[in-house]
Amino acid sequence: MSKVDAGFRRTGRIGRIVFAVSSLALIAGCATPPREQIAPGEIPLVVGPPVRDNVTPLEGVLACFADHVASTGKQPIVVSVGEVKDFTGKYSLNEGNAITQGGSLMVYSALGKLSGAVRIAERFDPSVAERELSYIDRRQLGDGETHQLGGPNGTQQVPWLPYFGGTIQQSDYFIVGGITEVNYDIGSGGVDIGIDQVGGKGRTYSQQVAIDLRIVDTKTLMVKKTVSLSKQFTGYEVGANIFRFFGSDLFDINIGARGQEPLQLGIRTAMEEGVIRLVSAVTGVDYEPCKAVQIGASYSKTPAEKLRQVANPSGGFAGPMVSSGVPVNQSTAGGAAAASGPEVQVSFEFGSTVLMGDALGRIEQIAAASKQGGVNVLITARETENFDPSKRDALTRQRIATITSALASKGIAPGAVQVTWQPDAADTSIHRDGPGMQEIARLRIGG
Repeated sequence: MSKVDAGFRRTGRIGRIVFAVSSLALIAGCATPPREQIAPGEIPLVVGPPVRDNVTPLEGVLACFADHVASTGKQPIVVSVGEVKDFTGKYSLNEGNAITQGGSLMVYSALGKLSGAVRIAERFDPSVAERELSYIDRRQLGDGETHQLGGPNGTQQVPWLPYFGGTIQQSDYFIVGGITEVNYDIGSGGVDIGIDQVGGKGRTYSQQVAIDLRIVDTKTLMVKKTVSLSKQFTGYEVGANIFRFFGSDLFDINIGARGQEPLQLGIRTAMEEGVIRLVSAVTGVDYEPCKAVQIGASYSKTPAEKLRQVANPSGGFAGPMVSSGVPVNQSTAGGAAAASGPEVQVSFEFGSTVLMGDALGRIEQIAAASKQGGVNVLITARETENFDPSKRDALTRQRIATITSALASKGIAPGAVQVTWQPDAADTSIHRDGPGMQEIARLRIGG
């Protein structure tokens, strides 16, 4: 081989090496996130995405359910949270606990997403409050003001804060439980093919976690409801590789990607589902219509509290306030006259909360009329329904929630639904409406 040929081959090898190094540098440059220098002389810091609300797929369900709870007009129940621990025992020396240790905090946040429809009492970490109460007890805590304190020798001015007890509000219920299962690789599959040291691979794998929660009456310590929920997680891995000589040069190239559904986010979502079911059990408000509305809906990027439409009876939530009209558990004096506009009758079968047949078809009519200035809705049921007042009221609330959810699927906000008449809780009479039917509620939609 001549010196000229050797030179060309050497030059070609150097060029391929330079090309490979340049390609790697280019790839690395594309994969490098932006950096920003905060102060002169400092090394630039990597700047990632901004902080955002930690939303889950259940934001819409939480907002819908909170609206339904608020629409009952009842004072919000007070709920606290105890220990919601990791009982799986999964631990790695390199990575620590496989499962979040913040189950209680996730339950607190889920209750908070109901944004005032349920009130929250702190019991998980009351250490600061207990310390300040001990300071008050020792007459050490002040607020910068002087206070008048009565006694056998008359009033006196004191710099410490007097305390006579009773400022801590009791809770009605508390939630406890834990994360009880984590099952790795419950199913996997894929393919790995290689020919002449050139190949590709692709595989999927799954795992599962489960939670167990319960809600307890604080006064009696009787368990009111338990839930056991599981969630599967799916991951994937794809790749291609080449490992072979081209002439006298060895090429070893690997390209691929892998990803997995976020484990802890899935646990948070399961916790939120559990909270909805538990609160539904103690408030008597059905959550199923809200879940039905969410089926097939896109992942909401707006926090639940900003999706709220119905004002809480006691007020005080971050979302837009829309009047919900007469509370569901009240009636207007003598049955107030309905607002002007057409009236549509919606009938339910005996003891049912499901819209069927003609009643389901009326939802389109109601939605269209509500956008044209408002419509009155008369809810009727079989005359043979003669339940006790408490059962009748609960059934009526569920039926109103069913209509509200059906209208929400047609673009009518829950806040547009107002209850204009409903029998008083002490009223045991039958309000007849035609042969074999009775009136159970009147609504005003829109307008």
